[in-house]
Amino acid sequence: MNLHVVAYPELAKADYELIQSFRKEHNSLYAVIEPHFTIVFSVPDMRLEDFVAEITKQCAATPAIRFCFRCAVINKDSFSSNYDAFLVPDEGFSQVVRLHDKLYSGKLSHHHRLDISYIPHLSIANAIEVKSIKKIVDKWNEKEFAINGLISSLDIINYENRVITTVEKVQLL
Repeated sequence: MNLHVVAYPELAKADYELIQSFRKEHNSLYAVIEPHFTIVFSVPDMRLEDFVAEITKQCAATPAIRFCFRCAVINKDSFSSNYDAFLVPDEGFSQVVRLHDKLYSGKLSHHHRLDISYIPHLSIANAIEVKSIKKIVDKWNEKEFAINGLISSLDIINYENRVITTVEKVQLL
């Protein structure tokens, strides 16, 4: 198994449709996964039962997280030759970072990639050519916007062969 933890944010319908219409045109993972925050990255060597138990334990007293996106940024993908356009939350940033760090604090600590900065984000586009990503980011940022949302649960997923399977959903408080 190739286990991850993602959060599918609750968004207003119009904001969800805007993001999805953009992702459909610019994001290679559009057909694979819904708009999401990745909280825990690939854990291929842990038994499912142990992984679920650890995530559930670490989330036991975690409140839901309200966030707001107000800008897009460019990011160089750490796992491929792609560049990404991310929506990064202004509000909620620190809460998502703390949740990420908490999930990696126990039995997953040896999986925590300390050589890569964790930036909470929702990916809207990816491409090998950075100039095309720059144009996308500029288009998003040319006008003021505020996309509010809520993370009220985490999905433990298995991601193999470009197929996502949710194996457990963990509710936040």
